[in-house]
Amino acid sequence: MKLQAAKALTACVFFLLITTASAAEPPVYRYQQANGITAFSDRAPKDRPYQRLRFDCFACSSYSTENWHTTPLFLQQYQQEISRAATEYQLDPALLRAVIHAESAFNPKALSKSGAAGLMQLMPDTATEVGVTNVWHQQQNIQGGASYLSSLLQRYKGDIKLAMAAYNAGPGAVDKHQGIPPYTETQVYVERVLLLWSRYQKAS
Repeated sequence: MKLQAAKALTACVFFLLITTASAAEPPVYRYQQANGITAFSDRAPKDRPYQRLRFDCFACSSYSTENWHTTPLFLQQYQQEISRAATEYQLDPALLRAVIHAESAFNPKALSKSGAAGLMQLMPDTATEVGVTNVWHQQQNIQGGASYLSSLLQRYKGDIKLAMAAYNAGPGAVDKHQGIPPYTETQVYVERVLLLWSRYQKAS
């Protein structure tokens, strides 16, 4: 009976978290407690594996409790893929790592509610534009994201801030506002990508 009651309570908590997430868009984490009961929280547990259930751009939420100065870096993942894409599109590999970290936290299965998918969170139209036929193929996704980022840097004459703002909000928004759009999500995204970029440069 206690186990059933615990499961029922867990289900109620999960429902409340999802309801809250819809309004404020914090993440929801699922993990196993020591007693085997599945638990849900709006904070990632520090002492056990967990699964992030809601995924929207990792570095975009103003509700994020992540410390971007100390959040662990992903230094080993996709080395060949990132190096190949960086060479082909003349990009700093550290910048590609920063964008992947900001977009998906290196989760190749990330899918946002708006349809952005994969490591570099490519929108369907963008994926088509850069020739990606399978957004879940990690090499294709990184190549496609690098191609798109390269085109944005060319468009904004190498201005990283504007290119990253366009990567997040779209070139139309950047052109309309003649700079970084006054959207909280985009502003924190640009700030965090630049911080991650600096950290990846120093780490490499």
